[in-house]
Amino acid sequence: MNKVLKNSWALFLGMGFLMMAYGYQSSLLGVRAVQEEFSLAATGFMMSGYFVGYFIGTSTITSLISRVGHIRVFAAFASLASLVILVHSVFVNPIIWFILRVLTGISMVCIYTVAESWLNDRSSNKNRGSVLSIYMVILYGSMGIGMFLLNFSNPINYEPFILISIITSIALIPILLTKKKPPTFKKIKGMPLKELYETSPFGVVSAFFYGTIQSALFTLLAVYAASMNFTIFQISLVTFLLAISGAISQYPIGKLSDKYDRRKVIVISTFGACIFAFLAIISAGQMYLPGELGTSKIWFFIFLIFFSICSLPMFSLICAHTNDYIPKEKFVAAGAGIQFTFGLGAMGGPFLCSIFMNIVGSNGFFVFLLFFHALIGVFGVYRMKVRATVENPDSQFVAMPSTITPAGIELNPTTEPIEEPVKTEDAQGTTNL
Repeated sequence: MNKVLKNSWALFLGMGFLMMAYGYQSSLLGVRAVQEEFSLAATGFMMSGYFVGYFIGTSTITSLISRVGHIRVFAAFASLASLVILVHSVFVNPIIWFILRVLTGISMVCIYTVAESWLNDRSSNKNRGSVLSIYMVILYGSMGIGMFLLNFSNPINYEPFILISIITSIALIPILLTKKKPPTFKKIKGMPLKELYETSPFGVVSAFFYGTIQSALFTLLAVYAASMNFTIFQISLVTFLLAISGAISQYPIGKLSDKYDRRKVIVISTFGACIFAFLAIISAGQMYLPGELGTSKIWFFIFLIFFSICSLPMFSLICAHTNDYIPKEKFVAAGAGIQFTFGLGAMGGPFLCSIFMNIVGSNGFFVFLLFFHALIGVFGVYRMKVRATVENPDSQFVAMPSTITPAGIELNPTTEPIEEPVKTEDAQGTTNL
């Protein structure tokens, strides 16, 4: 573990600052949209721009890195992300913000790809599982901390946008000053969707539906809380609890999926999310009842935590389930295909959710989450009836963030062995890995 931190501390530190800025930005834009009285449809459309950009970036970044190099790509797109957030404060318009969100999505997928290929190049077969675990903790932990920065200043001011830009710029310093050599980059292709669907119909369908769920969850939770008249501190607390409780739940639920039929664990988890989404709706409806009829917001926080515990491990569960039906040498390609399918669903999630909120009211947010989680559960029950469980000793649950790229999927210790990093010496005789 110490060796992992020693070899990759600059990258971990830089990614920590970036995710802190990203977590702050997501909450800030949602709350500011409510304060600017954007319509729910306009807000959902605007927030979906990030996932459109993410999807575009996924298909273009590999060739760009091959031509320009990791460090230049990282510096360029981190700078772009820093610039884009400042433009948000100058032009407050949902159409312009949508375009800016597209640029942010492109920037972030490029940054993720560089970071994860770098980590993969610095990892060995013995420690890549530890590297992936540390990376995931840093992503979710930093994002949660960033959400608390919402209390820094009123979202209607320009100072929060400047702070996000500063934090993003700080992320460049440790990485650009590192003496480590940039990694060699290899292009990873996903499995064709037809082949992936024939291999694991439930994996593909659930990845698509879960993409719509998680994109709406992380982009519109702050919008929901603001529309329910939560204070700024309460909004930051809600978004923080979502990120942290979901990260903590990955490992215990994952261990259960290794012991029992993984599809059953997915179905139970997704129906559990349905139950807690429904309870969150009930508690939210009772918070503002007059006198003693009103209930404490604590119940809402509790139900949100349990919803997150059931919902956030789903992406890793879906990847592990898909791997149950394929040979080890195709794990990375299948993971890239699942990420592609997830991205397709994610592009429409915020906008679809905003339509639910327009029709039902603010609690349409949880109605949307309940509906799509129920779709996953129903399809999972159907698939268990038509296809027997397969035991694949090579397939194990590995906790992964849903933002992971194919380069990051290679950090999964159950994939094919990777080449050991080669020791080199710089001009001063310092050993680099």
